[in-house]
Amino acid sequence: MNIQNAQQQVDDWIKEHGVRYFNELTNMAQLTEEVGEVARIIARRYGEQSEKESDKDKDLGEELADVIFVVLCLANQTGIDLQEAFENKLTLKTKRDHKRHHNNQKLK
Repeated sequence: MNIQNAQQQVDDWIKEHGVRYFNELTNMAQLTEEVGEVARIIARRYGEQSEKESDKDKDLGEELADVIFVVLCLANQTGIDLQEAFENKLTLKTKRDHKRHHNNQKLK
């Protein structure tokens, strides 16, 4: 699936099940909440914090998918073609960062 297809699937889902998009500010708050859930899992599972018993069954993939869903909602409601934006960003990062990362002694 490409990003354009994912954006269309989210739009179809919203129209069929969600009635309408939450406003942009609500979705931004929701995105922050979902990123916080991802951070909590990573901090406890891969970081130095101990994992609480209640967090052991949390699915990182599911939480990352929540982040993607809300990002796609925001892109849809603000008229962003995320496929094009992502491809442009990848091109920019490739031109800008290729030598920088290869020359970074910290990464060797």
